[in-house]
Amino acid sequence: MGLTVVGVRFKKAGKIYYFDPGEHQLARGDGVIVETARGIEYGQVVTGPQQVEEEEIVAPLKKVIRKADAQDYKQLAINREKEKRAYQICLEKIAAHNLPMKLVGVEQTFDGNKIIFYFTADGRIDFRELVKDLAAVFRTRIELRQIGVRDEAKMIGGLGCCGRELCCSTWLSDFASVSIRMAKEQNLSLNPTKISGICGRLMCCLKYENESYEHARENFPELGSWVITPDGEGKVSGVNIFKNCLNVELKESKIIKEYQAGEITLKEAHPKGCNHKKECPKHSDEERV
Repeated sequence: MGLTVVGVRFKKAGKIYYFDPGEHQLARGDGVIVETARGIEYGQVVTGPQQVEEEEIVAPLKKVIRKADAQDYKQLAINREKEKRAYQICLEKIAAHNLPMKLVGVEQTFDGNKIIFYFTADGRIDFRELVKDLAAVFRTRIELRQIGVRDEAKMIGGLGCCGRELCCSTWLSDFASVSIRMAKEQNLSLNPTKISGICGRLMCCLKYENESYEHARENFPELGSWVITPDGEGKVSGVNIFKNCLNVELKESKIIKEYQAGEITLKEAHPKGCNHKKECPKHSDEERV
């Protein structure tokens, strides 16, 4: 038997957390006040009431306190103004202490019990004196949280090389692992400036189509494989999965020609990983000597 929950998001493109709607009639887009590990927070319903299995729930499942009203939205606006002021004050304090850190953003919990300052830095920072100064000014709990460059881009936002707003700041809730192998698999330029986002890391979009490329490449021989073409034997020097063709360097003439995948056959291959060892059954007697 499933549980009825609503999905609540606290930041744009942030993670979705489940809450028990209780007696409240909630729909997508409604503002709600809920209790979290950070305190009382304002969030927005992004998935209406639905049934989910208990194993999908991170216990304990907390109830929605109430649907946000006019007074809550007024408090939210006040908090945003306080965050702007806190940002400026923190910048001044960082400069006064001469700390090698970059302030990225400020968040105040809805109930005002905590202010969180997000920053980036090359290494560990001793900010104990800074915390004391901030606590003396705001007279509430202060938390300084160091984040990475990808999280910084997510918080600040911007435009990608495609001309659209950054995926991470508009809809991408989690960062997937991205590797240089994905760029190679998609036959992209390995120039770091062309495959890196504004955060300086590999672009998240390299991940989107990678699985399709991997499946498509299964139908093509690997680079360096020997094949038989209408013009004789040759070695695969390039693959174009969109045109369904291969570039082959012919053995006799050393000319590179383009062939449709259906025009070539793979020369009988050695077992994967054999490296021309003498015990390989595919080798001729002469090759084994």
